[in-house]
Amino acid sequence: MIECNVEVDASGLMCPLPLLRLKKALNGMSSGEIVKVIATDPAAHLDFGVYVDQAGHLLIDIVRHEHRQIFYVQKK
Repeated sequence: MIECNVEVDASGLMCPLPLLRLKKALNGMSSGEIVKVIATDPAAHLDFGVYVDQAGHLLIDIVRHEHRQIFYVQKK
């Protein structure tokens, strides 16, 4: 299990809301901290991947369950 500093539950939200919740969480964090985002939008991995690459953050892991995805992102 990955230790995280912040957890965001974006369950039930459709894009772009999970991405906006991720951005808001990252804005309040320090460099090196990790945010865990729980999302049920099946396309969230596409938005998160593009955003993390463009912003320079690190996508540590994606854990996929039947109806949800859990993202671990480290702030640059």
